[in-house]
Amino acid sequence: MPSKTLRDVIGLDAQPPRLSDSALILIDFQNTYRTGVMALDGAEEALAAAARLLERARAAGIPVVHVINDGGEGTPYDIRAHIGAISDEVAPVDGEPVVVKQFPDSFHATELEKTLKDLNIGGDLVLAGFMTHMCVTFTAQGAFNLGYRPTVVAEATATRSLPAPDGTALPSAALHEAALTTITDLFGLVVPEVDALQD
Repeated sequence: MPSKTLRDVIGLDAQPPRLSDSALILIDFQNTYRTGVMALDGAEEALAAAARLLERARAAGIPVVHVINDGGEGTPYDIRAHIGAISDEVAPVDGEPVVVKQFPDSFHATELEKTLKDLNIGGDLVLAGFMTHMCVTFTAQGAFNLGYRPTVVAEATATRSLPAPDGTALPSAALHEAALTTITDLFGLVVPEVDALQD
């Protein structure tokens, strides 16, 4: 039988927010993850889910913030080139801020917290993006540490297979689930799909 989560033990809320009461943070939906050395398993499906989530957020009139990772010129994260650009399906429109980061936690050494304060956002954040085990997890942790209430939309995230410490291959699905489980233990909530969020 599974143990209780830390959230359960310390009595944190288990009710997902309404989308209309939240801000949407889209993390690293860059072309980086669709092809080449950093291609993720399930990237296209996650991107399609994120596009549906973004459409709902815009219809609800809630704040949308895009986060993009800048790895420098000539890297797969070169935001000056097509490879590092935000994918067209979720590209920002006028008025939607873009925050540039260089660490997995989107709040670390960026303008994200200031941007949210300027938008008068102090509570619920809905997160989606790449990669589940890295920038999504650590942004959820960063949000939690700052007093926000993050909720991750699982179908709008994806990751890749990696070598485990013992040298065996850890499948992307296992890493994805482990990352989401880490988030739900303390840092935030996870909903399975876009439609699980009420307007």
